Amino acid sequence: MKTLTQFIDTKILPGFFLLCLFIMVLLTSCGDGDKSNNSTTAGEFSPDTAFDLVILNGRVMDPETNMDTIRNVGVLDGKIALITAESISGKEIIDATGHVVAPGFIDFHNHIANTPFGQRLALRDGVTTPLDMEGGGYPIDMWYNALEGRSQTNYGATVSTAGIREKIANPDYNTNSGSFVKDVTNPDTKSNPDLQFATILPTAEQLEQMRQMFTEGVEQGGLGIGALPGYMTNGTTSQETIMWQEVAGKHGLATYIHGRFSSQMPPTTGILGTQEFLANVAVYGGGLFVHHVHQQTLDLTPAVLDFIEDAQEQGLKVLAEIYPYYQGQTIVSADYLTPETYQRNMGRDYGDLLEISNMQPLTKERYDKMVKTSPQDQVIFGGITEEGMLSALADPRTVVGSDAPPMVIPATGKSAMDFDVPFESVSGHPRAAGTHGKVLKLVREKDLMPLMRAISKMTIMQAKWLEENGVKMMSQKGRLQVGKDADITVFNPETVTDNSTFEQGALPSTGIPYVVVNGVVVVKDSKVLKDVYPGRPIKNDVVNNNP
Repeated sequence: MKTLTQFIDTKILPGFFLLCLFIMVLLTSCGDGDKSNNSTTAGEFSPDTAFDLVILNGRVMDPETNMDTIRNVGVLDGKIALITAESISGKEIIDATGHVVAPGFIDFHNHIANTPFGQRLALRDGVTTPLDMEGGGYPIDMWYNALEGRSQTNYGATVSTAGIREKIANPDYNTNSGSFVKDVTNPDTKSNPDLQFATILPTAEQLEQMRQMFTEGVEQGGLGIGALPGYMTNGTTSQETIMWQEVAGKHGLATYIHGRFSSQMPPTTGILGTQEFLANVAVYGGGLFVHHVHQQTLDLTPAVLDFIEDAQEQGLKVLAEIYPYYQGQTIVSADYLTPETYQRNMGRDYGDLLEISNMQPLTKERYDKMVKTSPQDQVIFGGITEEGMLSALADPRTVVGSDAPPMVIPATGKSAMDFDVPFESVSGHPRAAGTHGKVLKLVREKDLMPLMRAISKMTIMQAKWLEENGVKMMSQKGRLQVGKDADITVFNPETVTDNSTFEQGALPSTGIPYVVVNGVVVVKDSKVLKDVYPGRPIKNDVVNNNP
């Protein structure tokens, strides 16, 4: 009879080692392995599976996992079902050889994505989810209902401070779109805005009425509070901005601001506009998203980005946005274009303003006349220096946004809204058409930043921000991963470019031949397909019943 020691040596230990070896092999085959692969296991799909869509031989780049490798992508039922080095087939095929396959771009700052023409421009620029977070909408259910079943992109908006203030101040204001920006810039809406939103000093009773209106908008799905104190500098009180953040923080949402001041001179520096709202965040919670901070802080932009980073390290939720232009576009009556601000605080003059209808520089006489007779007319203005803008754009602490403004058809004086409006017939700031293409061109031509960082600034950073600020459904966006929504942008890194100029502001980006929204090809061979509407609403966790 064997001793106990002999039994362990000859029977139990060999078996134990074999068991350990088996477990190690199993873990290796089922674990992460090569994290850049991001494939499902081989048994999930048979070799003859016909996906709804396959994207073959592309450079698949996912900014969350840093995957950057040549792979094939299979799409089923609107989701990314497979990412693999193996051969796959599908009902529809995109050959992405020589192209980057990236998550669809997300833009928080698009004022025309609730129009067919605006969506067409966004799609040509690779944007699958353009949102109006600064201007917002009100009534928010009207804003969303206007796009239901008729949107080529994903869509969403905050609750508009401007829209609510105009309604309080001007009972004759009667929007038919839920978009104050559209009502102000498009004379055909006949909604009767008269810009009282900029100057009303609300009473205590009106502030309480506003609170109820904001709360109603949030309960209908609004993505936060869209705040424009830079357009109502002398009307917005501290009590009101506090109330905005109270409502946002109570519901776990953020406030999205155009800061109160555009200035690099005391006592009203652009940094002060950010400080004002960060104080409210510290007290009431929620988040703060600062739109185009470089146009408010100008030469002080590096200082405000350091300040924002320090706030983040203290646990405050705050993020800053940059667009890749040092010129802006706005209405001629904007508070920050008054001579005492534009000249003293921003270091500019009348000649730095261009009338959008003819692209001619203004004189004092022309400026005064426009403010008096047509205060809603659009102008281009000079802001930060180009060098300052490029530095802020490349900074890893910022994200990209377009601030796509309303576009004008000079021949008619009307806003460009319809799908079939010819690109070359339209005037406006080139950022509406070229923002994302320009960023990718700057990566290639100026080595401005690594390509993965640029993609991150246009996708995952926005998605994660919204996840952390009351919109958990964005966990499905901004990624190129199995199981996520198939919002996909395919671009050629060697040729992608913006084409829009200040003379022809709506010339679309090129080098982005395919764009997919929720698994449906919407841009094919660089052409936006007409009457294809896969876009879905993006709404907050309050309406989606998420914890």
